[in-house]
Amino acid sequence: MPETTQEPWQVKSMPELIALARAMEQDAVAGYMALAARMLAENRPHLAAVFDRLVAEEECHLENVDRWRAESGGGIVAVPVLMPEATFDDEGAGVVAPELLSSYRAFSMAVRNEERAFVFWTYVAAHAPSQDIQVAAERMAKEELGHVATLRRERRLAFHVGRKAAPKAEKGDLAILEARLADHLGRIAAMSGVAPTEELLARAGEARNRAAVITASSFVSPPLLDNLPEPVSGQAVSLSEFLLDCYLDLAEREKEEQLRLRAQAFAGQLIACVQLLRALPVS
Repeated sequence: MPETTQEPWQVKSMPELIALARAMEQDAVAGYMALAARMLAENRPHLAAVFDRLVAEEECHLENVDRWRAESGGGIVAVPVLMPEATFDDEGAGVVAPELLSSYRAFSMAVRNEERAFVFWTYVAAHAPSQDIQVAAERMAKEELGHVATLRRERRLAFHVGRKAAPKAEKGDLAILEARLADHLGRIAAMSGVAPTEELLARAGEARNRAAVITASSFVSPPLLDNLPEPVSGQAVSLSEFLLDCYLDLAEREKEEQLRLRAQAFAGQLIACVQLLRALPVS
């Protein structure tokens, strides 16, 4: 996925933005097709079917981009010369022993790619030189958030199918879990040699703010809280991942627009938190 810290990623026109979106989706299609072919060659038809499903998902995204291009009246333009060589990351799935792969790992990889795409389009929107490009980039970010929700749902199903029965902890509470996440982030920020401290503390502040908002709001309780896996609150990464799933679920269930938008905003914050934590040597 493009590095979002490089200045060349200020998209200068709508045709360029659409071309970039199209190239990113094509890259994902090609990546998943290659993985599906490898799984067939390795006599792993079950995993080949998983990657075929991911190909179909990305082809649907590509059709949406092409439909958008047609509606805007634009033609296909060249992708910016400075586009990175790889916008899709198979995280070693193309070379690792197939015995080490699983449906859960495949969907996890897809989730991370969509999360990186969401972060990228958020960056493009924040640095857009015009309002139309900002609105278009925000539209792409919102679509990627929907893709994240779909794939995380598939990943949860794969996890439950593949795991053995495990004891459950008490029924979860969003505000309490957010407070725990804030504590985790604060402890990580206080550890010597762990950076960036300021960003970790900022994410901890967001978690405390979410906890306060949730306590005062009328959010419905997501069903995920009824089956809180015991280890989930013990680590910052697993907890932030779980909370992200909760807000994506809430965004789909909420009937009131204001609450739905709030759940989507919280999900966006947690994607950034997850990205930060994954980049740390200790989380």
